[in-house]
Amino acid sequence: MAVPDGKIDITLPDDPLNVSRQDLLNWVQTAANAVSRYYGRFPVPHLTLQIHAGHGSGIRHGVTFPRGGGLIMITVGDQTDLPDLEDDWTLTHEMIHLAFPSMAENHHWIEEGISTYVEPVARAQAGSFPVAEVWKQFIRDMPKGQPEAGDEGLDNTPTWGRTYWGGAMFCLLADVQIRERTNNRKGLPDALRAILARGNITQDWEIEKALAIGDAATGTDVLQKLYQQMGAKPDPVDLKQLWQKLGVELTADGEVHYDDKAPEAAIRQAITAQEKQQSTQNKAKS
Repeated sequence: MAVPDGKIDITLPDDPLNVSRQDLLNWVQTAANAVSRYYGRFPVPHLTLQIHAGHGSGIRHGVTFPRGGGLIMITVGDQTDLPDLEDDWTLTHEMIHLAFPSMAENHHWIEEGISTYVEPVARAQAGSFPVAEVWKQFIRDMPKGQPEAGDEGLDNTPTWGRTYWGGAMFCLLADVQIRERTNNRKGLPDALRAILARGNITQDWEIEKALAIGDAATGTDVLQKLYQQMGAKPDPVDLKQLWQKLGVELTADGEVHYDDKAPEAAIRQAITAQEKQQSTQNKAKS
């Protein structure tokens, strides 16, 4: 399968599935399109994607490796139907891992945090995931990333919540703060694209190198300062205040409500906007 600046070699399962060969290929294409749109290209020139059949329904057991220029192994249940593929986030999450250099074990949180944060945003930008669901997920799940008793910062607290949602919270704060500092002209995608331009999952980097390159691309020190605050010590985030200034609320009945008069509603809109919309918003700010 051809993708922007690359190709994917796909192995399909021999075992019978509810979904067709073409359904699986469309699923791969949708995920690759979302990731390519967010990063400006597909993260690696050559990805090997092995799709295995499993029992039951749904997509699970996605794992990404650097070997061979990039390898993803993922399992599709034999009872999986088309809506399961259309709703899937796992393959997009795994493809995002390809776009960031490999880190030491104590920095695993930034690898998982980027994939956890970027996945719904990239899918929303591509039009394959409702924007309201992005914010619903963030408001509901970001608290899982808050430090708890005995926490020693993101580098030294390898719990599930801190690794995935603590890392995602770092990314959300970075996206918002970069946009604050640049009058909404740049965001986290600019930092991550600059990092990808220098290296991907096939290379081992120090975290300081990645953050410095990302900051240089946005003309800020947001990533490095956030790491100083959150890396070695607990740093609780006032999420309630963050949602208020972004103008987004999850109501008691599970509905997402927007306040477009909030101080940073334009930043919230820009995070999930498609590129043409982003360009329009940036011109309005200049």
